[in-house]
Amino acid sequence: MNYPSFFESAIKITLQDPLADILGASDQGLINYSYTDAVKLAGHSCPTVAGAYLMTIKALKHLYGTEHPQRGDISVAFRDDQLNGVTGVMANVVSLITGATVDTGFKGLAGQHDRRNLLSFNAPIAGDIQFQRRDTGAKVTVSYNARIVPGDPTAMPLLQRILAGTATTEERGNFGEIWQERVRKILASADHPELIVYS
Repeated sequence: MNYPSFFESAIKITLQDPLADILGASDQGLINYSYTDAVKLAGHSCPTVAGAYLMTIKALKHLYGTEHPQRGDISVAFRDDQLNGVTGVMANVVSLITGATVDTGFKGLAGQHDRRNLLSFNAPIAGDIQFQRRDTGAKVTVSYNARIVPGDPTAMPLLQRILAGTATTEERGNFGEIWQERVRKILASADHPELIVYS
């Protein structure tokens, strides 16, 4: 399957998953994640998926520095309800990378490596998502501001035509290019100080 080339040029992260190490799923339990992985999970590429991906990576790098983040040992709390807006979509991306789940994750081995109850919603936090290391208790809250990368004003009219079934083949192609160009710009702006804000 072919994807836009910028998917793989976006910032990546490597986590160490002790469970993966024990079960022989990857060498030393090291697992690499790219934006393509997030797209495969979500089934689409959009500013929301890009934002969840970047918030997770930036937060984990903030918490772990040069160490490999420990997948399955990170608690994640969302300010919003899981059914509110795009929170559920974002939570899926966060869960992919961190291993944190509500109650559907791995139950553990002899009381270890339990992935359940590490993901929560409706948290009284100042930002969008809070990430916390379970080993040290260190935590960081991040928010995402997609407005710094505005969309093309022709995108929504084109989308409305597509959904109404009146768009031409050329218009459908144009919309996809316009839509992904904004996503590309968002991912390329990963280090912009106003895109992902810490609190």
